[in-house]
Amino acid sequence: MSCKSIGRIVIWAVLAAVWVMWAGMVDAQKRDLYRELRLRMVEQYIVSEGITNKRVLDSMRSVPRHEFLRASLRPMAYFDGAYPIGSKQTISPPYIVAYMTEIIDPQPNDKVLEIGTGSGYQAAVLSRLCQEVYTIEIVERLGRLAQRRLRRLGYKNVKLKMGDGFQGWPEHAPFDKIIVTCSPEDVPQPLIDQLKDGGKLLIPLGQRFQQVFHLFEKQAGKLQRTQLLPTLFVPMTGISESQRQVKPDPLNPQIVNGSFEIDANDDQQADHWHYQRQTTLGTDDAPDGSRYICFTSSEAGRTAQALQGMALDGSKIGALKISLSVKLEKTVAGLRRYEKPALVVHYYDSIRRPIGHSIFGPWTGIQAWQRVTKTLVVPAKTREIVVRIGLNGATGRLCVDNLQLTAGRR
Repeated sequence: MSCKSIGRIVIWAVLAAVWVMWAGMVDAQKRDLYRELRLRMVEQYIVSEGITNKRVLDSMRSVPRHEFLRASLRPMAYFDGAYPIGSKQTISPPYIVAYMTEIIDPQPNDKVLEIGTGSGYQAAVLSRLCQEVYTIEIVERLGRLAQRRLRRLGYKNVKLKMGDGFQGWPEHAPFDKIIVTCSPEDVPQPLIDQLKDGGKLLIPLGQRFQQVFHLFEKQAGKLQRTQLLPTLFVPMTGISESQRQVKPDPLNPQIVNGSFEIDANDDQQADHWHYQRQTTLGTDDAPDGSRYICFTSSEAGRTAQALQGMALDGSKIGALKISLSVKLEKTVAGLRRYEKPALVVHYYDSIRRPIGHSIFGPWTGIQAWQRVTKTLVVPAKTREIVVRIGLNGATGRLCVDNLQLTAGRR
């Protein structure tokens, strides 16, 4: 071999070594960045919202949520949002995962059943807290992807099967805890039957866009029910969907409890509004009725909001007239361009992909109660919307009352 050939080999070997070293450094930097983002997520969106269980917090700090999202959404992995994972399904916001996990309080020797595997993220969080996780996914494509992902990431105590979660998993019953991440109208009887005496079952129950978490605890063969927070999950399909009595009306979208008068639990949270953050109900100078909702934050970037979803057929409904009463107390926009006090309508298509949004606002400064109205244009492909009202990362105090929505036909 000539000296020139040997020289080329040496050069290529050096270049290859440099590339491997550089790639390793980049990969390490990415890992460190994701870890820092994950730790910040736990502090900003979970600890600050009242989750205190140390084991749950440690699990949330360790599970790499970005691995459970497709590549294009990974930059959003450590925000407190629900994102599409395909097949009309979503990954739950981190706070909701932590909240549900803390409510059932999984113990090291527990056997836990999860209904609705989705991406596998909730199962991964549970796997670090209990002995065995059994999880069921009705959408085979999602189930296969989740199974491969969980295996690749080393969650060896998670057992997954494809099937209708309505039926549970009787071969491995009874379960110490059951957690349901999709919403039926009523709790399936097989799940009640498969819950161990002394066990807990957490499930979002209700209509398609109006759901509430319910905790069932079995004591001496009898169930004790506790109603918790309003929420919004994808529907439980299969047998459950065929038994659903109340169907949403996409030609008649309505805001529920837009006057914020209903607070059945007397917990300073308006009923029928989900994912509420930093909200209180005011009573001193209500412009309509006796109550109104306020969003208060002194920390720029921190979430202060309330959400409500509904069906809407954009092929028939072309506009939404929104009106509400607004009061401002030193509201100041946050650091990012979207961190402004406003009402935002998010539009989703038939497979629950986001297809745009409209903004009513922003409202900044100081202002006594004032009635404001705006008409928004609805994309024709819209099939669902989510109305989000709040500071959205701004600071100050925003109060809202008598929120009304009127649909206009195309």
